[in-house]
Amino acid sequence: MPRPRSLTPGQIAAAALAVLDRAGPGALTMRAVAHQLGASTMGLYRYVRDRDELEALIVELVLGAVDPTPPTEGTWQERTATMVDRVRVAVGTHPAVVPLTMTHRHSSPAILHWSETMIGILTEPVADPRGRVIALRGLLSYLIGAIQLEHLGPLSGPGTVAIAGLDPASFPNMRDTAREARRVDPDQEFHGGLALLLKGIGA
Repeated sequence: MPRPRSLTPGQIAAAALAVLDRAGPGALTMRAVAHQLGASTMGLYRYVRDRDELEALIVELVLGAVDPTPPTEGTWQERTATMVDRVRVAVGTHPAVVPLTMTHRHSSPAILHWSETMIGILTEPVADPRGRVIALRGLLSYLIGAIQLEHLGPLSGPGTVAIAGLDPASFPNMRDTAREARRVDPDQEFHGGLALLLKGIGA
């Protein structure tokens, strides 16, 4: 009988990410990942305990590509935007990973290093430690929501078209806003919203 082949954490993470990208979080099971690897489900348990560990491997695979090094040039707003953009780029092709980042925020080295850098930058506009907690959580909330909106409900999508066609007597503001929204590209939307948030933090 041939000896079972060894699997590396990278191979398992890549297979789990492929399942997540293809079929969404509900399909992420030990059986599905084992099938993606061409291995048995029991064989996979030799390497990972459960789905929670699969999720952690995915988070590290995706966010491990994010450079946590603090930017050295620019205002605190520009450096914050650089750090946020790094996550947006890394996660952009794998939006289903976004909810997992919150579940594993306390145990993921990649998330912890990114957050450490962000808090360091936020010490400039926010002197109060409690205020930095709120500022960091606000940035994370914006980043998570904006990425999901960009991919699940884009302004260029059918939802905006439907709203633009609403009865003007009942929804004049929604209708006019949606018609203008179709002219806003994803970068304008993302960076415009981030600028508003940073203005509030600075104030």
